[in-house]
Amino acid sequence: MDKSRVNLVIDALMFLCVMAMTGIGFLMKFILLPGKDTWAVYGRKVELFLFGMDRHQWGTIHLITAFVFLGFLALHIILHWKMIWSIYGRLIGGGVARRIIVTIFVVVSVFFVVFPFVVKPEIQEPERKERHLHESPADK
Repeated sequence: MDKSRVNLVIDALMFLCVMAMTGIGFLMKFILLPGKDTWAVYGRKVELFLFGMDRHQWGTIHLITAFVFLGFLALHIILHWKMIWSIYGRLIGGGVARRIIVTIFVVVSVFFVVFPFVVKPEIQEPERKERHLHESPADK
């Protein structure tokens, strides 16, 4: 297969990955609601499934699709590396400026990947609705 066809296939697969990630993101945000939002929509706690999977399982598919996309993106960059470097060299003339921009780009990229592994979540105990029903006004 020639390089143009390989590029077309890779680009098409990248596009499909992005569309799948977008669709699954919309599915998790607007259809398979988190527990706190099901109360507002359904008036009670319900579990929502699509094709036998809940929102967390769809989130796993979302993540796997993102990894597949990153694999295709890496392949795309490798196949276009000479062109990328040539255009970058024409846009950013000075060698020092090029190094600074590349360094900033790499640092920000690494930050985005490492950030989820170094943050600590905020922990809150859920409010219990039953407690509020049995409290008297004097307890508040």
